[in-house]
Amino acid sequence: MWDHEIRAMASTHAIIAASVFMATVLPAALVRGFSVYGTHMLWLYSVSGAVTGVSVAVFWLLGITPPTKKHTVGYKLSRLFRSCLYFFLSCLFFHTVVVLYGAPLIESALDTFSLAVLLTSLTTLRCLCVLGPNVQAWIRVFSRHGAMSVWDTCLQITVACTLVGAWVGAFPIPLDWDRPWQVWPISCSLGATIGFLTGLVAAPAWIHYHRKQLTYKCK
Repeated sequence: MWDHEIRAMASTHAIIAASVFMATVLPAALVRGFSVYGTHMLWLYSVSGAVTGVSVAVFWLLGITPPTKKHTVGYKLSRLFRSCLYFFLSCLFFHTVVVLYGAPLIESALDTFSLAVLLTSLTTLRCLCVLGPNVQAWIRVFSRHGAMSVWDTCLQITVACTLVGAWVGAFPIPLDWDRPWQVWPISCSLGATIGFLTGLVAAPAWIHYHRKQLTYKCK
C-alpha cells in the first residue's frame, strides 16, 4: 500500500546519507590537514551545509515540500523568511538546551553553537522541508498518534534517533580516557550524525515492516 512512498523515502535517504559521506571525503581530498578530529568545526559545517543543500533540493524535486496556497512573490518570500527565522531560532533553542545540560556557557560558546547548527540541520530542517514553517503541524506530528503520513512517521524516527545520538555522545566526555574525540563537542556531533544516519536507515525499514498496520491517509 505504501510501496511507492517507501521507495521514494529510501531513495531520498540514500542521497542525503551520500551527502554526509561526501562532506567528509571531499574536504579531506581538497583541504590539507583536514580530519574529523583535527579540523572538527570545518567537518561539522561541511556536513551541515551538505545536508541542508541536498535535503532542500531533494525534497523540493520529489514534491514532498508542502505546496504554497498562494503563488505571489511576496507570499513566497514571506515563507522563505519564516523558514530562515525558524532555522535560526532552532539554533538558539538547541544552544540553550545544550548549555542547560552542562555545556560551557562562555568558554567554547562557538563550539556549542556549532553543535546547535548541526542539530538544527539534521532535525528542524527536515521539519521545514516536510511540513513547512507551520508550528501547529510540527506540534501535531510530534504529539502522540499525530502522524498523518509515512513522512510524518519518518520525521518522528529520524529526529528521535538524531537527538538520542547526540545525548549518548555526551557520555564519554567526562571520562579520563584522553581520546581526541572526547574534546567538546566532537563526541556529541559524531553521535548526532551517527544517530541521524541510523534514522535514515531505520525509518523506511520500520515503515516497510509495519506498512500493513498503518492506517493514516496520505496528504
